[in-house]
Amino acid sequence: MQLQLLFNPGPAKEIPANLIVVSGRTLPFQLVRNPRARRYVLRLGHDGVVRVTVPRGGSAAEAWKVADKHRGWLEKQLQKRNEDAARDHAWRHGTEVLFRGERVRIEVNDGEAIRLVKAGAISFATDPNIDDLRPAIERQFWKIARVELPTRTRELAAKHALEVKAVTVRNQRSRWGSCSRNATISLNWRLVQMPPAVSDYIILHELAHLRVMNHSRKYWRVVAQMCPDYQAAEAWVKVHGKQLQWMPTRPGRL
Repeated sequence: MQLQLLFNPGPAKEIPANLIVVSGRTLPFQLVRNPRARRYVLRLGHDGVVRVTVPRGGSAAEAWKVADKHRGWLEKQLQKRNEDAARDHAWRHGTEVLFRGERVRIEVNDGEAIRLVKAGAISFATDPNIDDLRPAIERQFWKIARVELPTRTRELAAKHALEVKAVTVRNQRSRWGSCSRNATISLNWRLVQMPPAVSDYIILHELAHLRVMNHSRKYWRVVAQMCPDYQAAEAWVKVHGKQLQWMPTRPGRL
């Protein structure tokens, strides 16, 4: 089971694109037929393509009606993206970033050959010619996550008498964690940017799937037993999750 950041529609068949005009902009428009879909779903992709998922028995005409009905929503999404693109998302001296749930200030000291960077408890040297420090700092976060998260997962598993086969730390773009049927837990390295209690909840959320492999009422009873304050943790993720999810660059593999 997976703790999702974004809805994944699953396998589907794409139909050649048409065009739709939104706020004076001409955008590609695609119908995506998905026999497993129960309703029409409108999305504006990161590639700027307007897509409508068409359920079994649905029609192109109805899909166009859905897009036209929600044209105002599309306009707001375009405006938000334009505003985001106008902001400078680079991490530099003075930028505040989240680490273990706290805002820490990036401090930079330039030498003749190297640049010393500090952000909270981490410090490292990097190329003085690098303008955006985000990839370098995220690599440091990922290194910490690869050491800490598997250890913490096994601690929590032992506490609740659960057996984990393996723990991996990855750079997922659409989920905080997942649990496979062979008892492998995969976690997003960004958990180290969360408060420890929230990171623990994400881990416990996945460990609970070792007992119930779905999100039924029974499953949530298990979660509540393992993490009584889980609703507070979910509230934190709801408020701050998108801030961590926004990734203009990738830290790269270690």
